[in-house]
Amino acid sequence: MLYPATSQTDLVELVDEVLTSIFGLGPLEELLFVPNLTDILVKQFDEVWIDRGNGLERTDIEFHSETAAQEFAKRIATRGHRRLDESHPFVDIRTDAGMRFHAVLPPISTFGVSMAIRIPSRKQITLEDMHAAGSLDDATYKGICEVVATQQSFIISGGTGSGKTTLLAAMLAKVQGNQRIVLIEDSAELLIPHPHVVSIQARLANSEGSGGVPMTDLVRQALRMRPDRIVVGEVRGTEVSDLLLALNTGHKGSATTIHADEAASVPTRIESLGLLAGLPREAIHAQMYSAFDVVIQMKSVRDGKRGVAELAKLERTSDGDVVTKSMTTFTTLKTVA
Repeated sequence: MLYPATSQTDLVELVDEVLTSIFGLGPLEELLFVPNLTDILVKQFDEVWIDRGNGLERTDIEFHSETAAQEFAKRIATRGHRRLDESHPFVDIRTDAGMRFHAVLPPISTFGVSMAIRIPSRKQITLEDMHAAGSLDDATYKGICEVVATQQSFIISGGTGSGKTTLLAAMLAKVQGNQRIVLIEDSAELLIPHPHVVSIQARLANSEGSGGVPMTDLVRQALRMRPDRIVVGEVRGTEVSDLLLALNTGHKGSATTIHADEAASVPTRIESLGLLAGLPREAIHAQMYSAFDVVIQMKSVRDGKRGVAELAKLERTSDGDVVTKSMTTFTTLKTVA
């Protein structure tokens, strides 16, 4: 609610508050100054949490009401040229500032509007930074550098917020400058300091149900873009079928990320996605073995610190199934600032 300013200072503060509410992140704006911030999570209008590398922490920030929180979420969606209303109760966009914004409205979100904002790193973290900070021991650092240099195709697996995207960007930054990387994402998130990255992004259908561009189409288009390496930011659906087919035509050194609690469960996750895409189980395992060489498992230990927990290579059993075999493990994980 607006109130009369009693001094020039009050007037300036009032104008700043209004402009922040309209153009910025409203009451969440001040959280952007928190060091090492990676995520802002709104559970409900009066409950805001953050993650700065040490697990979730509750803040004293809140919206004035549920209505104010919902209006804020709708305003962010509108800026990203998306709808957020009863007919479209969720949205996932990348803002002009590079933040990834996801929101779900009630009654889909039971306790009120739910929001998740992924904050891009203010610093481009390199493999050398991770090595110096202890997120990679000597053997793992050398192994990961070798994976990139010898153009082995790899999968980075782990849970949400485990650092998959950060590691993927750092590894791709080491790719030789004369190689062309075609990057495919559901929602643009990866920023890769490399001279030849072509980034393409999926698009949702409009309110009339037309104009959508799914990930499966983008994987097929990537083959016509003369890629040396194909990178899918995250494989989570039927696009795995086209990705496996694409990587079996060459393009060594390609990569993706996947949600998995341990390296050993990655073949099962890919198998499940492949079955949803209609591929026979035998074909999935045969193509998986030809497409990928290494699994890099991220691990979030109980104190919230991140790092690489394991490197594993893909092998085939006597009955043709793909399994992982650990190459190296270590448990002293530290957060990269």
